[in-house]
Amino acid sequence: MAARALVYRGPASSPGCPEAVAGLLRTSRWDFDVRFVGPREELPLTPEVLGGAALYAQPGGGELGPAYRRLRRRARAVREYVAGGGRYLGFCLGAYLAGETPGFGLLPGDTDRYIESPGATVTSAGDVVLLVRWGGLRREVYFQDGPYFVLDPARGSAAVLAQYDNGLPAAVVTRFGHGVVGVVGPHPEATPDWFTGVGLRPPRRGATDLGLDLLDRVMAA
Repeated sequence: MAARALVYRGPASSPGCPEAVAGLLRTSRWDFDVRFVGPREELPLTPEVLGGAALYAQPGGGELGPAYRRLRRRARAVREYVAGGGRYLGFCLGAYLAGETPGFGLLPGDTDRYIESPGATVTSAGDVVLLVRWGGLRREVYFQDGPYFVLDPARGSAAVLAQYDNGLPAAVVTRFGHGVVGVVGPHPEATPDWFTGVGLRPPRRGATDLGLDLLDRVMAA
């Protein structure tokens, strides 16, 4: 039987983001049974549903504050799922939500806005193509006001998979309890229509391999 992967889809996500994450998971080597969870989906986001999943993915969305208010009642369930051995995958807003001001508190530290960081080459919240260094290689990715990760070594270790051009972490994998957390500020899951829909030219090389790299590291940890 295929392992189940859950993707949140609801008021704390934006149209197209859950579907892109689900598409990425379906193209992976992990043979997932991908299901959407949320208030109007077939499966609710409950401890019982999470307990039967190999992975829970939190996609992109709008602003952090309103999103967390919509998910606050589920925060304990997500934390306990990961602490008990589950796996969390967060993209952009889903990465912000892995932090703690506000968020699920899954990271050894917190998150902050890249566009407000020292030396950032993008300083507005608009949609852009951004260069990051992933595994030592410079790659173009879709970006829209994503986070960087403020890591505190005193609270635990984290593997930095990617960095922004100012050296700040753009994608990390870490442990929380018995579980694993993988988060990324940009959108490696973005499909070509994301770019063309906002007047951007899609990169000649897509970034889905980067999203799959993050997923593989989360699943194999």
